[in-house]
Amino acid sequence: MNKELDVLLSILDKVDELTMDRFLASDLRVETKPDMSPVSDADKAAEELIRSELSQAFPDDFVFGEEQGGNTDWEKGRHWIIDPIDGTKNFVRGVPVWATLVGLADSKDIILGAASAPAIGRRWYASRGEGAWVTSAGIGAGRFHEARRLHVSRVSEVENASFSFSSLEGWRDAGKLQQMVDFQGRAWRIRGYSDFWNYLLVAEGAVDGAAEPELDVYDMAGLVPIVEEAGGTFTGLDGKTPGPWGGGALVSNGLLHAQMQEALG
Repeated sequence: MNKELDVLLSILDKVDELTMDRFLASDLRVETKPDMSPVSDADKAAEELIRSELSQAFPDDFVFGEEQGGNTDWEKGRHWIIDPIDGTKNFVRGVPVWATLVGLADSKDIILGAASAPAIGRRWYASRGEGAWVTSAGIGAGRFHEARRLHVSRVSEVENASFSFSSLEGWRDAGKLQQMVDFQGRAWRIRGYSDFWNYLLVAEGAVDGAAEPELDVYDMAGLVPIVEEAGGTFTGLDGKTPGPWGGGALVSNGLLHAQMQEALG
């Protein structure tokens, strides 16, 4: 485990403690952003904590986050890319499926990433060439242990595959609703596990593919190395744009990627 990942996992221990303290809190403060999405005081505090810790550990790196933005000249230098709470709508309603996502991009190559979901007691992480791993434990921060290496599935036909997505609304807005409906009719199983979890289940081999037409870079950056180090493929809907840079996600075990791109791209 390299220094950057070691530091990141230590930071996530602190962030998990913060977010779990605010999850289900009776005094949680929620605002509406200009794009009509919610943001809580936990989102803001978590990003501020991550920024502060990363700035101390790696002062020469850039930091870009969902709530505070930052430098987007991705071709130059290293950028830590933060989604302090992916699944804020779940978080504010008391649904435990949410996670803190952090990825490190070096000239647009995402070299490590982590996702921590303390309310369901799981944490995933990966760095280039070192494999992808998940730990699980009881609810709460600082209790993760027994890392298990991840491998994608070997299902090679859509008719035998399990797929996940976040919402039909996004496919409608992208003008691709009928494509998704037709695709659902072909697949063995379709479920909406939501947000980050769609893609991490692909990395675990529990789901064979997942897709979403409209995403931001911070929704994906922390997930890319985990999927790819588990043997999967992570691109834009065109099936070619690498990692988080395509404005959407087409994620598979690799064997299904061309079939998914043909149906949904």
